[in-house]
Amino acid sequence: MSSPRPTPRVPSPPGSADHAAPASAPRSPEAPEAPEAPEAPDALESPDTPAQPPGPPSTGDRSTSTGDRPPSAGDRSTSTGDAAPHPVDESRPLGRILLFGLQHVLVMAATPISAIFLMSATLRLDPGLTVDLLSAAFVLSGIGSLIQSFGPWKFGPKLPFVMLPGGAPLILFLAIAEQHGLPTATGAVILTAAFYFVVLPVFSRLLAFFPALVIGTMIVIVGVNLVKVGAVLVTGRPGTPGFADPVNLLLGMATIGFTVAFYWLFTGVLRQLAVMLGLIAGTVLAFLLGGVDFGTATEGGLLNLPRALPFGSPEFNLLAALPLMLYSLASMAEATGQTVINAEAVGKEIDKKADVPKTIRGDAVTSLFGGFFGLPLMVTSGENIGIVRVTGVRSRYVTAAAGAVLIVIGFLAPVTRAISVIPSAVVGGTAMVVFAVITVLGVQMLGRAGELDRHTNTFICAVALALGLLPILIPGVYGGFPPNARILLESGVAVGAVTAAVLNVLFHHVRLPRPRTHTRTRTESDR
Repeated sequence: MSSPRPTPRVPSPPGSADHAAPASAPRSPEAPEAPEAPEAPDALESPDTPAQPPGPPSTGDRSTSTGDRPPSAGDRSTSTGDAAPHPVDESRPLGRILLFGLQHVLVMAATPISAIFLMSATLRLDPGLTVDLLSAAFVLSGIGSLIQSFGPWKFGPKLPFVMLPGGAPLILFLAIAEQHGLPTATGAVILTAAFYFVVLPVFSRLLAFFPALVIGTMIVIVGVNLVKVGAVLVTGRPGTPGFADPVNLLLGMATIGFTVAFYWLFTGVLRQLAVMLGLIAGTVLAFLLGGVDFGTATEGGLLNLPRALPFGSPEFNLLAALPLMLYSLASMAEATGQTVINAEAVGKEIDKKADVPKTIRGDAVTSLFGGFFGLPLMVTSGENIGIVRVTGVRSRYVTAAAGAVLIVIGFLAPVTRAISVIPSAVVGGTAMVVFAVITVLGVQMLGRAGELDRHTNTFICAVALALGLLPILIPGVYGGFPPNARILLESGVAVGAVTAAVLNVLFHHVRLPRPRTHTRTRTESDR
């Protein structure tokens, strides 16, 4: 596997800013050795500990300790010649692992909160059911994070991943629920999780047709769509009572403003927690304005078990599940991009054909269990990768600890009840910032691979974005189409991903015969 191109340092928004030096990409074995500048110690070490300057290398011993620099491919030895584990596989004292794991949870908590809030608001669920779904979301997120981090058998790539509900699968879940009912939507999730396993052997052979151009374009569309989802939490749906209420707009914008202020004022860990601090500050402001009642958080018992089959027995309708099943193909492509980006962030060389299917199996088995608890498809988190890049904490045991913390939170009833009373406008303001990180990751992926340097690729990306963003920017544009076709066409993510993949095959894998007189010179636009 050839080594990826180096990543330019690009400023990123809160929650995924690349303010720490990115992990070194694996070196090609043919490339000559070059002296490397010393870097900061591993972020799992105390930030107050000064970095020790590396001593001069001895003859034949180019390796350093893990804390001096990220190891490159083929550089996994200590000064004694014994094999040293990659930083991804290194453990640390339990206290530090829990601390950094809690940091992941604090930053990522807005995603399951916003997903369940959107479900509750859209489907008009009662508060008790909302609490049960939030509990299930935390528990299943934790279980999925453990699977992806530990990688038992052929499930999980053993990379620092956190799994969460939400995103485009949530939008499709809600569309199916509104069209066919919640039992059918639950059945669609279970059918789609099983569908993953059926098509995975075929998909693993098609990875060559999903380059960074296709994956990056799709991630940009996903990010834009999710920013809209967060905005709806602030404004409400057009045409509904209370749409664009000034107080809700104030809370949403103030939450974003608090996040920006914390990110500007603080450094280190506090800056990394700016998103969560902004959520807390927005909630305090809502409380001062009389928009929060914490009285319900103290009601009930201490423990809360997620409710199995909260919408009743699932109903299996292949036609209703078809849009979600078709989207799963795009989700597999997204999982491919997430795995590649994560591996680059931690500086670990992977076998894409072997490790990407492990990520997809982890998504599938977690989604399968989640379906029985009323959740949409569970997916690996792009924002989580941003946290890894910012902190430099590469150990998968940290995200495993985050998974354990998520499970504990899910079982603690007072915590889930307290979270459930946070105003949706505050959650929406936080979600807009967090979800926008995905758009930035997609842009970075396109820029890092140099995909848009070629005019043909620019054209492919432009067409895919135009068709993918159309139903997002103009809701109801396909209102005159049959209901089943409309569910698929109104998923901008699915349309954009399919468009980019088909055009990539058409322009880069299909060779048309050309007249001999036209083959002598290739213009810039033919590149």
